[in-house]
Amino acid sequence: MRVFLTGASGYVGSYILRTLLARGHTPRCLVRGSAADLAVTDPAIEPVQGDVTDPSSFAGAFDGCDAVIHLVGIIDERPAQGVTFERLHVEGTHHVVAAAQEAGVDRFVHMSANGARPTGGTAYQRTKWEAEQVVSGAAFAHWTIFRPALLFGRPDPDRPEFSSRLLRDLIRPFPLLPVFGDGTYELQPVHATDVADAFVQALTLEAAHEQIYVAAGPDRLPYVDVLDRIARGAGLEPKPTVHVPLPLARLGVSTVGRLGLLPISPPQFEMLVEGNTGDASAFLRDFGLSPRRYTVPNLRYLESM
Repeated sequence: MRVFLTGASGYVGSYILRTLLARGHTPRCLVRGSAADLAVTDPAIEPVQGDVTDPSSFAGAFDGCDAVIHLVGIIDERPAQGVTFERLHVEGTHHVVAAAQEAGVDRFVHMSANGARPTGGTAYQRTKWEAEQVVSGAAFAHWTIFRPALLFGRPDPDRPEFSSRLLRDLIRPFPLLPVFGDGTYELQPVHATDVADAFVQALTLEAAHEQIYVAAGPDRLPYVDVLDRIARGAGLEPKPTVHVPLPLARLGVSTVGRLGLLPISPPQFEMLVEGNTGDASAFLRDFGLSPRRYTVPNLRYLESM
């Protein structure tokens, strides 16, 4: 199949791009810059320059495609530059869906986020849910939505994921690790390879039609346990922690964090302390996954970070 792929230059996109190529598909990749922005070089890749916020920039680019995988999303807003959750998640998805429909593409696989809901505590979660409504209401002959939890796996250069960012910004530089509240809120990490496998299977898997999957791993881990595993995966001894009361932490993140002076933004903070778990049984079953667990051996890639 010729698959139109947005977000191909991002962390998850690089995994999905490799999986598409390995399965014999032809990826047509929307890039804001050039093909040099992609982590993968392959003659089968068809780069298209454009921006999801500007539909005129990719007019006609969907012609001849059989399916779309839409990944574009942000975790931090930069309103002064026009980078907002509403613009990227909702308006951008509207533009991609409209272009796919105009080109007669009838298969659409969309990346949302775990915790997406209309009453979400952050604009990130609410706009992710709004984008889901755009996709599910578009009357595609075949559509699937994934809500990934915390992703892990070796990142390409300049594409850090959660674990490598925590290692770089928190665990390596600080002798004592600040933990918001008691640190028992749970995360359910999922390997990027398993997510990429499911996305590509979903293009043709009939059981995935009209399904919304929580894409998460099999283990629910307290945040403090995640910190310990990251340290050990990087070949370090876990460091002592200092617990910061949630009201004080929330005040600091909502002030200093908004200036970009902390390794976490207000939306990231709220989603972290809320926990990030869900029922992943359908995800693991329908795609026949033998998931890579969030273990110290599977985090050894952090030693070189």
